[in-house]
Amino acid sequence: MSNNTMYLNTQNSNQKWYIIDAKTKKLGRMSTTIANILKGKYEYNYTPNINHKNYIIVINSKYITVTGQKKIQKLYKRHSGRPGSMKIETFNELQKRIPNRIIEKSVKGMLPKGRLGRQLFTQLKVYEEHQHPHNSQQPKLITID
Repeated sequence: MSNNTMYLNTQNSNQKWYIIDAKTKKLGRMSTTIANILKGKYEYNYTPNINHKNYIIVINSKYITVTGQKKIQKLYKRHSGRPGSMKIETFNELQKRIPNRIIEKSVKGMLPKGRLGRQLFTQLKVYEEHQHPHNSQQPKLITID
């Protein structure tokens, strides 16, 4: 019997594509599932320092929901670096303007900080409607409760 632990390396991992329909999904629950899939936490050979090459397509991002009063109370801030250029907008305003950014910002905060986290974030594709250009990858549908 061998006591060797096998670790995943980048050559052993295959690309896997998943698709999630965000219509009537809660933002936080969906974002944690997306972050865990991107990190590879649901795989039997999870290694925290390896990119598992999981790609996620999120469709219908403009129909995402939040609970409670977050639609009017949750604030999104951005700053260009110039004095006096702080922009603040609510969840409702950002959802009307750029609905993809809500999901992207939520998932990015749940990914590791550093080079691997930035690489994993590029594997997230978010679209407002149900059309997307990734049909040739044959993504597998994931349902979130």
